[in-house]
Amino acid sequence: MVCSDLTCDYAMTENQDILFAKLNLETAVISWRELQRFFAQGKVLYVNSDEDLVAIARKIATDQTDEVNRLIKGSIINTVSDEQAKVMIEQESRVWAVVVAPWVLIQQASD
Repeated sequence: MVCSDLTCDYAMTENQDILFAKLNLETAVISWRELQRFFAQGKVLYVNSDEDLVAIARKIATDQTDEVNRLIKGSIINTVSDEQAKVMIEQESRVWAVVVAPWVLIQQASD
C-alpha cells in the first residue's frame, strides 16, 4: 500500500480505534476461580487498578514492546503471585479480564 504520511497516520489511528473497540467488547467480569487453568500455565497478568485495562491490552496486542517493558518495570503489569491467587480464591474475587493471546490480562473488579 502506498500512502502519504497523512493517510497512513489516519489508517493506523483508525485501526487502533477498531482494535480498542474490539478489545473493549471482549472484556468481561469473571470469577478468579475460572482463570485457575491460565494461572497454572503462567499466562495471567495483573494490571494495576489505576490503569486502563483495555489500553494496556492494546499495547500488548500491537507489540509495543518498549512500552510494555516500561509498564512491567514500573510494576504496572505483573504476573499473579501464588499469594495473590490464594487471596483471590479465598475472597471469591471477580476480575475484569481480556484475552490477548497467549495472555489473560486481569484487573480487580469493584464490588
